[in-house]
Amino acid sequence: MDRVGAKILLVGLLVLTGLISLFAYKNEKLTFHLKLASLPVKYVRTEGVFQYLGKDELRDVLEPLVTTGFFDADMQTIQSAVATLPWVETVAVKRIWPDAIDIKIREKKPYVRWGQDSLMTEQGVIFTPKSLEHHQHLMILTGPAEQQIKVLEILKGIKTTLADQSLELAEFNVNDRWAWKIKLTTGLVILLGRDEQLKKLQRFLKTLAILPPEQIDAMAVVDLRYPNGYAVSWLPDTPEIDWKNIANPENETHEYTKAATE
Repeated sequence: MDRVGAKILLVGLLVLTGLISLFAYKNEKLTFHLKLASLPVKYVRTEGVFQYLGKDELRDVLEPLVTTGFFDADMQTIQSAVATLPWVETVAVKRIWPDAIDIKIREKKPYVRWGQDSLMTEQGVIFTPKSLEHHQHLMILTGPAEQQIKVLEILKGIKTTLADQSLELAEFNVNDRWAWKIKLTTGLVILLGRDEQLKKLQRFLKTLAILPPEQIDAMAVVDLRYPNGYAVSWLPDTPEIDWKNIANPENETHEYTKAATE
């Protein structure tokens, strides 16, 4: 073999050696990445103060989403899935190296019951949990569809007005024609109609000052849908009320003298 041929052979051997080394390096990197991708998720940590959100609900949602590898788990999918749970207000999800997923959850706080089957937060968010067993004490609010924010603001104003008279609201209903009806914790129902409802309510509350407590307690329904007064339906067996005595509790008599004219 001449000198030129030897050089060609040497260069060929060097190139072959380099290619073999490069392939081995790439193969090693590939193997390394495959091992990283196959790292399992060992821990799923949930943080938050949970009063109503159940562990079983969380587990059922999370279990099928965290059985993949650490890098394969989809954080956005996990976040969206947890956010669909009725009691979840906000949720944030992130990976914690090397084998954990951290989930921070803030639970909704119910303010009133919306109808018979749902709850509402103080911000007007309606949600429907599996059970309302522990929320029967909350006020009941009903109103036209998609108008819950407006109805909620009206309820807050009525609640404050009644509290000034040491009265407590139990139910507030606004029908599709925007007629108001309220019910107190004493059982008294007040019909307010569609016009000047707050003005009529305040006028009624002022008249309570002249009535003794036992007569207020005997009221079953008060109808304020009149321009200058209201009607009362009394509970059964309520004694007849002496309105003259209420109007003139001191039994005062007044004499009027008409001057003679010439």
